[in-house]
Amino acid sequence: MSGVEKPAQKIEIDAALARRLVDAQFPQWKHLPVKPVEAGGWDNRTFHLGDAMTVRLPSGAFYALQVEKEQEWLPKLAPHLPLPIPAPVGKGRPGEGYPWAWSIYRWIEGSTATNERIGDLGQFAVAVAGFLVALQRIDATGGPLPGHHNFFRGGPLTVYDSQTWAAIEALKGKIDADLAAAAWKAALAASWEGAPVWFHGDIAWGNLLVEDGRLSAVIDFGTSGVGDPSCDLAIAWTLFKGESRQAFRAALPLDEATWARGRGWTL
Repeated sequence: MSGVEKPAQKIEIDAALARRLVDAQFPQWKHLPVKPVEAGGWDNRTFHLGDAMTVRLPSGAFYALQVEKEQEWLPKLAPHLPLPIPAPVGKGRPGEGYPWAWSIYRWIEGSTATNERIGDLGQFAVAVAGFLVALQRIDATGGPLPGHHNFFRGGPLTVYDSQTWAAIEALKGKIDADLAAAAWKAALAASWEGAPVWFHGDIAWGNLLVEDGRLSAVIDFGTSGVGDPSCDLAIAWTLFKGESRQAFRAALPLDEATWARGRGWTL
């Protein structure tokens, strides 16, 4: 495979649609107000349902593939993890002009992680690493392999080879193209030889919650699966730096080849 198919155009989703879907399929909650959350997301649109739940509506067909996966696997992963993750309490079906399955989750307290909200970046890095270590230790038997549901994260980097070279070429003069090319070549050469392990697939500030400056929860497992965990390392370059990056690396028992692939995923 030389590339990943682009997702189809997304549809418009608003609180009125979420309201109609809840009223039609979960009438026991029709008395609860529906309103957008602070950060509604791109792959999914999320709305408060009262004070204790959220409605999560995929915004495109590829993202809708993630609903069944999350409904099945999140309750199985949660008992083995050191932090709260989303807990599904209902699965909706297409209706009211909306074409895909959707979910209702318990609300998780916390704010999205930003530099201003994180108390100590080094401690935060160690906490993120600890979560990933726990995730990777969970039995991966029968877990979802890389595919369209998660844009092949956890699979071979070669799936993005043509797009990466095209991006490096397009950005010549704006980035160090030689350095980027060397990093990409090194990533491709460092193939994954281990047994599949669980990965999150999108460890980024928007999917990490904080309370009192500390990591308090991890959300949005839409791109999760079992395979090569190097895709979870991009945060080492996108958020951490210097001592916090060193702390993150030191807390993860991964070899140099995995870190090389992680840098490739960052590209």
